[in-house]
Amino acid sequence: MRAAILVMMATTYLSLSAEDAQWQFEGWAGPSFSVRMFSPDDANVETKIVIVMHGASRDAQRYYKDWKALAKEHNLIIVVPEFTKQSFQKSARYNLGHVFDPNTGRQRAEELWTFSAIEPLFDAVVARIVGEQTSYTIYGHSAGSQFVHRFMYYKPDARVDRYIAANAGWYTLPVMDFKYPYGFVDSGLGDTDLPEIFSKPLFILLGRKDTDPDAKSLRKTAEAERQGPNRLVRGLTMYREAKAMADELGAPFNWQLFVVNGADHDNAKMAPVAAEIAAQ
Repeated sequence: MRAAILVMMATTYLSLSAEDAQWQFEGWAGPSFSVRMFSPDDANVETKIVIVMHGASRDAQRYYKDWKALAKEHNLIIVVPEFTKQSFQKSARYNLGHVFDPNTGRQRAEELWTFSAIEPLFDAVVARIVGEQTSYTIYGHSAGSQFVHRFMYYKPDARVDRYIAANAGWYTLPVMDFKYPYGFVDSGLGDTDLPEIFSKPLFILLGRKDTDPDAKSLRKTAEAERQGPNRLVRGLTMYREAKAMADELGAPFNWQLFVVNGADHDNAKMAPVAAEIAAQ
């Protein structure tokens, strides 16, 4: 028994310095999913944790690869969950957070929202590395960016110190002028939620060259087109509309906008800027 305890303690201790780890996360009410984690050699119990949300192609492995060198450079622990198309079908169950049933339109139990997987995942990571972290950064690109800004809306008590949303294809604007999922009408969110939303540390990252109006995965509904003809313009619309609403309410506005020169719709070109923000 004593030998078994010593082995278990050694395994727990060494998990912090182990470079690559992968496991199946089951610690929430929804479907289990695979998680990849990288911890650099210099990591300690206070090293910053970044949860990285992949795009609509669900290619978590590529996002892991894009972020691994950045994690080494900036001494970050990166955690990349994989929300597969089989378990989290279409945008309703991934980038919209599965707050509403796509068949009935009814709001679902909160513990079953896809958004509700993130906080337990953070707790599991901290436990796994025997860490002392009390907050984390969440980053998403493309559909992952959509996940991030809506997660911020629907999980106001999440222990996030930075929300980084890069190159979203379209947005749920924090305004009462449009029906969900393009605005807050019938979203379960309202005017009273806006001041807290605008106080959040949201970083909107946009590729200056992410301007293709005919991009294959770009949503072309009339409501999305109202936000602009391409991802760059839609991101600028998101920031502008939110700032105008915050000014109208007299609410503090802590969002920041970054336009990344030379970047198009490519996570590998956006992630270096995001890593610098996460490391601050």
